[in-house]
Amino acid sequence: MHKNNRQNRRRVRRGHQQNPWFRQHGSDERCNTAAQQSPQDSGRADDDEAPSTSSGTAGSSSAPDLPGYYFDPEKKRYFRLLPGHNNCNPLTKESIRHKEMESKRLQLLEEEDKQKKVARMGFNASSLLQKNKLGFLNATSYCRLAHELRVSCMQRKKVQIQSSDPSALASDRFNLILADTNSDRLFTVNDVKVGGSKYGIISLRGLKTPSLKVHMHENLYFTNRKVNSVCWASLNHLDSHILLCLMGIAETPGCATLLPASLFVSSHPGGLERPGMLCSFRIPGAWSCAWSLNIQANNCFSTGLSRRVLVTNVVTGHRQSFGTSSDVLAQQFALMAPLLFNGCRSGEIFAIDLRCRNQGKGWKATRLFHDSAVTSVQILQEEQNLMASDMAGTIKLWDLRTTKCIRQYEGHVNEYAYLPLHVHEEEGIVVAVGQDCYTRIWSFHDACLLRTIPSPHPTSKSDIPSVAFSSRLGGFRGAPGLLMAVQQDLYCFSYS
Repeated sequence: MHKNNRQNRRRVRRGHQQNPWFRQHGSDERCNTAAQQSPQDSGRADDDEAPSTSSGTAGSSSAPDLPGYYFDPEKKRYFRLLPGHNNCNPLTKESIRHKEMESKRLQLLEEEDKQKKVARMGFNASSLLQKNKLGFLNATSYCRLAHELRVSCMQRKKVQIQSSDPSALASDRFNLILADTNSDRLFTVNDVKVGGSKYGIISLRGLKTPSLKVHMHENLYFTNRKVNSVCWASLNHLDSHILLCLMGIAETPGCATLLPASLFVSSHPGGLERPGMLCSFRIPGAWSCAWSLNIQANNCFSTGLSRRVLVTNVVTGHRQSFGTSSDVLAQQFALMAPLLFNGCRSGEIFAIDLRCRNQGKGWKATRLFHDSAVTSVQILQEEQNLMASDMAGTIKLWDLRTTKCIRQYEGHVNEYAYLPLHVHEEEGIVVAVGQDCYTRIWSFHDACLLRTIPSPHPTSKSDIPSVAFSSRLGGFRGAPGLLMAVQQDLYCFSYS
C-alpha cells in the first residue's frame, strides 16, 4: 500500500512538472521563498521580482506567451488552444481575435452614442468662428475645417426602406450601393437568400429628417452570377443606364450588360420614361468596367480583363484591344484628356492614350507603381493628380506630372478584398471602408484621420459595409451626409 501511495505521488509530481501552468507558479513560489531567506538582498529582490509578479496578475498584454496556451485576463489563468477543426467548444486564435474585435466595436459604438468627437485638437465650433472673425482663416480654409467639424459630429440614424415586397427586405442582404451623379438614386445589388443576386434602385428624394424614408424600386431582372464591377452609364442622358460586369458560370460565359434605369418603375426623378433597351456584350472574364464621358470617346465603355483592356463603342460595336502584363482590376476615364487610367494586379497603374491604335507601341502615357494589387483609381478634377488604393491597405495621392507620391493616407485595412475608394474634393475628405468593417474618413489636404466609424453589426468579412457620401443626398436640395448599407439595413450619417 505504501508502494502504491509513493507511485501516485510520483505521478502527480510528474504531471505538475509537465504542465506549463504549474511550472510557472512553481518558479514563482521558489523565487518568493528565496527572497524570504535572504533579507540582506530584500531591496534588490523586490526590484527584480516586481515585473514578474505583475505579469502574472496583469492582462493578456503583460502575461508571458506560452506555446499552445491562451491567457484569459478575466479568469487570470491559462487555457489550452484547440485546433480549428475541433467542433467541441473550440478555443482558437481566430475566435479569440474575433472576440477582442467585437469588444472593441461595441466600445466604440457606445462612445459614439455618448459623446461627439472633435476631428482636430483645438478646433470646435466656437474657436472656428472666432478665428474666422479675427481673420486667421481665409474662406477656403474655413469651409474645409467646417466640413471636417461636421463630419466628426455626424450621428447614425436608421433609414426606413419602403418596398412592394417587405418580406424580401428582411431577407435580402446588401452587397453594394452606388449613388448616381446627382445623388438622388442608389443602385443596389442584393444577395438573395436562395442564391444569386437581385438589383434595385432606391430613390433618395424622401431622405429628409426626421422621417428618413426611402423607396426601393425593383424589377424582375434576376441573375445567379456574381457581379464583378458596376458603374453608372450615360447613353441616352446622364446616368440613363447601369453597366454591369457579370462573371461566367458553368457553360455560360461572362458578359458586360447595359441595364436601363427605366426598367425600375418610376425610379428616375424626371417622371415617366420610355423603357430602354437592355444590351449585353459577350466579354468573358471582366474584372472591372468604366464609362466614358469624354467627347473623344463618346458612347464608349471599357472593361479590364485578364492581361487585356477592351474599349467598346456601344453604338457602332467597334472595339479596341490593348494587351497588358497583368489583370486589370480598376479603371477610370479622364474627362478632358483622352486617357483611360488602369490599375493592375501587379501594382502597376498606367494610362492608355485612346488616340493611339491597338497596333501602336506608345499608348502607355503614364506609369505608376504600388507594392500590391490596385483595387481603385480616382482621377481628381483638374486631372493633374490621381488617388489609388491597393490590397495592402495603402492609399496614395500621385502627381501625374512628376509621377511621384505626394501624400499617403494611413489606417486603411485591406488584405485581399476588392474595396472601393471615395474621394470628395468639394468637402475635402476621403472615405474608405476597410476589411475590418470600419469606415474611415481622412482630410484630403493633409491626410489627417478625421473619424473612424464602426459597423452597426458584428464584424465579418462577408458583411463589409458599402457606403456612399455626397454633399447633397437626395438631389440638389439635399443635405450632406454618408449612407451605409450593411446586411439588411441602411443607415444615414447626416450633418447636424
